[in-house]
Amino acid sequence: MRSQNLSFDSLAVHAGRDDLLGLGVHAPPLDLSSTYPLPDIEHGGASYEAMATGGHPLADGGAVYARLWNPTVARFESALALLERTDEAVAFSSGMAAMTATILAAKARTGGRHVVAVRPMYGGTDHLLSSGLLGVDVTYCDVVDVAATVTVDTCLVVVETPANPTLELVDIAAVVEAAAGRPVLVDNTFATPVLQNPAAHGAALVLHSATKYLGGHGDVVGGVVAGDGEWAAALRRVRAVTGAVMHPLAGYLLHRGLSTLPVRVRTQQASAEKLAAWFSGHPAVRRVYFPGTHEGDPTGLVGRQMSGPGAMLAIRLATYEHAAHLTGSVRLFTHAVSLGGVDSLIQHPAGLTHRPVPAHARPALEIVRLSIGLEEVEDLQADLAEALG
Repeated sequence: MRSQNLSFDSLAVHAGRDDLLGLGVHAPPLDLSSTYPLPDIEHGGASYEAMATGGHPLADGGAVYARLWNPTVARFESALALLERTDEAVAFSSGMAAMTATILAAKARTGGRHVVAVRPMYGGTDHLLSSGLLGVDVTYCDVVDVAATVTVDTCLVVVETPANPTLELVDIAAVVEAAAGRPVLVDNTFATPVLQNPAAHGAALVLHSATKYLGGHGDVVGGVVAGDGEWAAALRRVRAVTGAVMHPLAGYLLHRGLSTLPVRVRTQQASAEKLAAWFSGHPAVRRVYFPGTHEGDPTGLVGRQMSGPGAMLAIRLATYEHAAHLTGSVRLFTHAVSLGGVDSLIQHPAGLTHRPVPAHARPALEIVRLSIGLEEVEDLQADLAEALG
């Protein structure tokens, strides 16, 4: 069957496996080669030049070198592009490498040096943009101010929805309209392609920290950006020059992770919905941040832009001391950064992932973020109840 005729769940299982029949294997092979034999100088040189400038390897002996291309990683890229409904995807060694490459590619493609960044967003992205290392001028703004913030020099508008760590939702189509032709990058890490396809709402680029839900087991680090062919070529060129290539083993694990992604995300989401409702009635919890509530989704983006609220949530307690006590008292939740794995995690954003963010834009000290895993939800609730009590 043609891939466009498959449901999302079937596509998650079969995408990126088109060449397996010809190879005579059932499971995708893991190619760890750092270099490849060349049929002759001319063929190898032409293929090298094609990849170094953002293109694909030539057939019949054109792989050349693993910094430029790897078949295991390419299968993951192909699969993710199908799930995000884009032409192509380009994988990197981490989510931050992917974000860095995107900013450099945007500068090169547009000639601009100005980036509009909508807060809140992941602390690492916030820190990267403000660091000055990439030679861009950054204006941070609220989502309602995007139209007034873009300039003729704007090369990229960066948004994250749901946003890290307090799950604010952004209307992607509205941001694209406000950007007035400037490319919009959406960090889709929290939603995953199971729940949201930003390209379908006009986003030029869709970024994932693949370390999170795409891998799903806390054992791989990677990043990936999906977009059209021209953006993919620009991103591959940056990757080839900077060397931010994804390791083949990471590509293998991420491709495998996609096959269970729909099942994991929907199960985790169901547990998050139950815990959010329970938190809403708990006397120790001052506020629940979750897109599945009216307060968390006042404009009705869940059901219109997202197919569900996701499996991330945050809560606000009375004081920082209460937040610290909770993170240190749970037993089934692991106190650790990252998210999206099969096991549940809890962390304090202001003290950890968002520590480099300026104080005025940093999450409140009373906020704790939770990534809900695949444990029995009653067990998770009991763990939280004891720690809160």
